[in-house]
Amino acid sequence: MVSGGRTADLAPTAAVKIFSAGTAGCVADLVTFPLDTAKVRLQIQGESRSLPEGQRAKYRGVFGTIFTMVKTEGPRSLYSGLVAGLQRQMSFASVRIGLYDNMKQFYTRGSENAGIGARLLAGCTTGAMAVAFAQPTDVVKVRFQAQVRLPESGSVKRYSSTIDAYRTIARDEGVKGLWKGCLPNITRNAIVNCSELVTYDVIKELILKYKLMTAFAAGFCTTIVASPVDVVKTRFMNSVPGQYSGAINCTLTMLIKEGPTAFYKGFMPSFLRLGSWNIVMFVSYEQIKRAVMRFQQSWESPIGPV
Repeated sequence: MVSGGRTADLAPTAAVKIFSAGTAGCVADLVTFPLDTAKVRLQIQGESRSLPEGQRAKYRGVFGTIFTMVKTEGPRSLYSGLVAGLQRQMSFASVRIGLYDNMKQFYTRGSENAGIGARLLAGCTTGAMAVAFAQPTDVVKVRFQAQVRLPESGSVKRYSSTIDAYRTIARDEGVKGLWKGCLPNITRNAIVNCSELVTYDVIKELILKYKLMTAFAAGFCTTIVASPVDVVKTRFMNSVPGQYSGAINCTLTMLIKEGPTAFYKGFMPSFLRLGSWNIVMFVSYEQIKRAVMRFQQSWESPIGPV
């Protein structure tokens, strides 16, 4: 739409969407990363190698986990793995969110009226593509978040830096170690993308003025559906070589040793994190897109008569 001779309402290009989505994902991660770290700690709690027999659970609840981490490891522990997390968002959110509209048009052959089937296909496709690009960053992020920093225990840190983590995993586990848990992660992110983006997409069209509530609702729907796969993904990514023979073995081990409730460990921080992450991300995404478009227009528009 042209308003007042200006092209303020021109549709953003794919490049603008990709950049805006990646940047918005980083902003959302900066705000919500402690909740994500608490989720990971709760998800891996209960593994046979993590809890000696007779020892009570170290982490209890969202804020109990955060308080325990700050008390025993310091505030910085809440942001352990942040560098890998930001790398993940720049390569992950940029693809799964930034290309969603383009993929939706691809499945509808350019039509603006996309049905639920085309939206689901677009969500699954961009989710799978994003995992293929970003899996190594996700593996490193999870391992840093699971790494307990207790100097008094005499334990050696698993990795000293983000670069060291990439290098060590590739050396000790082979390049395929950087793509560990890729299949459960593809499954998880297909679910996440369909629950999150499609829910947001559909509800936003119906009640556009309640954007924040649609983002939070998308986060709730995503958490309910994706939590079991997310827990398996975290456990498998964080496992040492030989601990599990595969994602299915990891699932069965959890079910036999810890029961069905193990698949919803870390549910509350996961819900709070996804809900708040969606709010920050979608609001930032829309604002960054507008800002980039304004900058692009001012750059391309003529300066005027001299």
